Amino acid sequence: MKAKKLHEMAILSLEDMKGQDIVSMNISKMSTIADFMLVVTATSSRHSRSLAEELVKRCKAEEVKVNMEGQDQAEWILIDMGDVIAHVMLAATRKLYDLESLWKFSPAK
Repeated sequence: MKAKKLHEMAILSLEDMKGQDIVSMNISKMSTIADFMLVVTATSSRHSRSLAEELVKRCKAEEVKVNMEGQDQAEWILIDMGDVIAHVMLAATRKLYDLESLWKFSPAK
């Protein structure tokens, strides 16, 4: 699946599961790890797991290889879909790490 289509599918999945404050960042010019990064807030640990599980389920249906970390604690779940990385975070964790601000920096020259 192409990066743009995977990105759109991931956003739809997070929206369908009522993820809050979804932020999408195109990081293709800043990093080689992925083309897009998503950050979404979950309302509880259970909601965090549900968001991640649904996204993984949809990826597997499209035969996209997925790696997931952090589902035990569920404060911050990382879903690596290759060209797209999603961070599902509880509000306090998201505020603490502030990934959106971190990725606004320009790459070193």
